[in-house]
Amino acid sequence: MSEKKKQKKPSRQQVYTLLVQVGRKDGDGLPEGATGGALMIYASGVDEAEAVRETVAILKQADLAPLDVTGYGTLDERLEQGHDISGEERELMARALEENSVIVAQMTPFFDGEDLNDVAGPVQ
Repeated sequence: MSEKKKQKKPSRQQVYTLLVQVGRKDGDGLPEGATGGALMIYASGVDEAEAVRETVAILKQADLAPLDVTGYGTLDERLEQGHDISGEERELMARALEENSVIVAQMTPFFDGEDLNDVAGPVQ
């Protein structure tokens, strides 16, 4: 008796770069005096909408208060737009795809009414 090995279907998952603005919430882990923050995230999904839904759900479970999500697309889409993507970013994207996960690559707290326009330039 020989067992046939199941052939793995090619994954439809892709990794999307998301910038999430968060507000304050008890237990959110943001520094004292911060008014909110921004998170650079690499999230896997079959489409960007799924990646956003999964990201928001996980951030809420982590006691964060997501306010706004900006999608920057997949690696290929970002390259087409001329973004400069470091080797470290590519490694994190590959990890998110391999683990079918949401990875917070960077967290920037906001102080004294700062927001994304004050601290974050465009994703490149």
